[in-house]
Amino acid sequence: MKKKSKKGMQRMFTEQSFEVFEIAGLDERMAAIRASIQPVFQAVGEEIRVQLEEKVGQPLYLHIAQHRRRTVYPPESTWLAIGTQKRGYKMEAHFQLAIWDDYVGLWLSIIDQPKVKDQLAQRLTDHKDLVQNLPKDFVLSPDHTQPTVYGLKEMDSLLERFATVKKSELQIGRIIKRNDPIWQTPAKAKETMLATYQTLLPLFQLLHE
Repeated sequence: MKKKSKKGMQRMFTEQSFEVFEIAGLDERMAAIRASIQPVFQAVGEEIRVQLEEKVGQPLYLHIAQHRRRTVYPPESTWLAIGTQKRGYKMEAHFQLAIWDDYVGLWLSIIDQPKVKDQLAQRLTDHKDLVQNLPKDFVLSPDHTQPTVYGLKEMDSLLERFATVKKSELQIGRIIKRNDPIWQTPAKAKETMLATYQTLLPLFQLLHE
């Protein structure tokens, strides 16, 4: 039993996880996502949820994307979300862990037009220093459905877009590339994930005031 527990603690993404997105066909890729990626989401996500919950001081809930609305095209990425709402995560700023074919993204995410989007945009605009003071390897994403990321130097333009364009999104965080040797050391990968989310905690708390 002790050996099994240790194995569970070390569950992490592998090369096979990224190869899932090379599989053609919606049903085939979704089967591979459920078999190879979602167990990692459940194990790693739950551990991250518990540790962040202690820092935030309120209940947090883990959600794993199921892609049920897809009928033809297989997902190009998949993700887990951690937020304060039991029934969903898209209505508020939340932590997200997403995997694409060439990287894993560790995000504080505002996606899919939450009703309080204008308020969140204003808070970020009023406290741009919290973004400017992030580590230099942090990046931005204006769309959770696209893999392109931008450096923090693009913050002003992306934040303005987020504040003025109705359907815009914003994600702030860090990516770990598919070929990063960190994946060979699951404990180190998990440590980097937790450190990233902890660095984003002041922004998370700002967006939940």
